[in-house]
Amino acid sequence: MTSDWLDGYLRAWRTKDADDVLAIFTDDAEYWFHPYDRDPVRGIEAIVEAWMSPEPTQAVWDLAVLVESDGIGIIRGTVDYPGHASYVNLWEVHLAADGRATRFVEWYLTVPADIGDGVGAGAVIA
Repeated sequence: MTSDWLDGYLRAWRTKDADDVLAIFTDDAEYWFHPYDRDPVRGIEAIVEAWMSPEPTQAVWDLAVLVESDGIGIIRGTVDYPGHASYVNLWEVHLAADGRATRFVEWYLTVPADIGDGVGAGAVIA
């Protein structure tokens, strides 16, 4: 189920289409941009609005499901915004019975510029 959700997330990220975002989050979902977020985005309309914010550059990702259990999935990988920043990520995805996320939490670290390429593909455990 988490792999299907991740496929939908990446599709929505590529297309920036509201219908693609609606397909992966419940109406009352919460989107936490980091685990200590004091004001997570709540509700599908607010999530769609936040989703439409422009990216600094076209993202390049290397993401895979690390752990999946009943109702929760953990995704691990990297996201690179060429010329801007690179991140190592753990994503916490709480899933409803229909496969949409009720809560999404990004846990990420910024890759220091002096490390450069090579953090991604070899680091992903699938």
